[in-house]
Amino acid sequence: RMPGEPTLEAIGITKDFGSLRANDHVDFAIKPGEIHALLGENGAGKSTLMKILAGVYQPTSGSILLDGKPYAPANPQDAAAAGLTIVFQELSLCNNLSVAENILATREPTRAGFIDKKALTRQATAIVADLKLPISVHDRVGDMSIAQRQLVEIAKALSKDVKLLILDEPTAALNENDSENLLDLLRDLKAQGVTCILISHKLKEVISVADSVT
Repeated sequence: RMPGEPTLEAIGITKDFGSLRANDHVDFAIKPGEIHALLGENGAGKSTLMKILAGVYQPTSGSILLDGKPYAPANPQDAAAAGLTIVFQELSLCNNLSVAENILATREPTRAGFIDKKALTRQATAIVADLKLPISVHDRVGDMSIAQRQLVEIAKALSKDVKLLILDEPTAALNENDSENLLDLLRDLKAQGVTCILISHKLKEVISVADSVT
């Protein structure tokens, strides 16, 4: 990326679902190291646009640049490999597994062909400690609060090499105290150089945490 160039730039993104146009020639750019809030009423196309960036959908037309280079993920795995991860409102955790097992799901360390549980716990503990999250890697996710599960989902996303994190209304189901803790986490991530897109309907938290707004 050239100096001053956006981390990500969407150019003329259009997405049609049959006769329904969800995104209509949208231009959208994210500066490196910022928290960028995305606002709009329900049905405005915010989540659709983010799912295009994250490889869940492919645009009907338009193009995307990531670090100044063409970017066209065919699926979320392609997006994650490029450093872009989305945390959806609908959490994708397995309630019967521990925090550690969820964070490293599909990427568990192995030894002699079996999951190395000690290494799994050690790696997950290091991730949780780096993020300063108030959760135990031994806890069963199904026994945790919604706020704690949200933190596990974010830890899972950040266990990979992430340059751009998308959060789709992460505080929608949280109380004010839990929401503020999550916003503090976003501030910490920004200090560590993680660029973030935040979809929110709560103007108070947008004013509190966002560097820019679309």
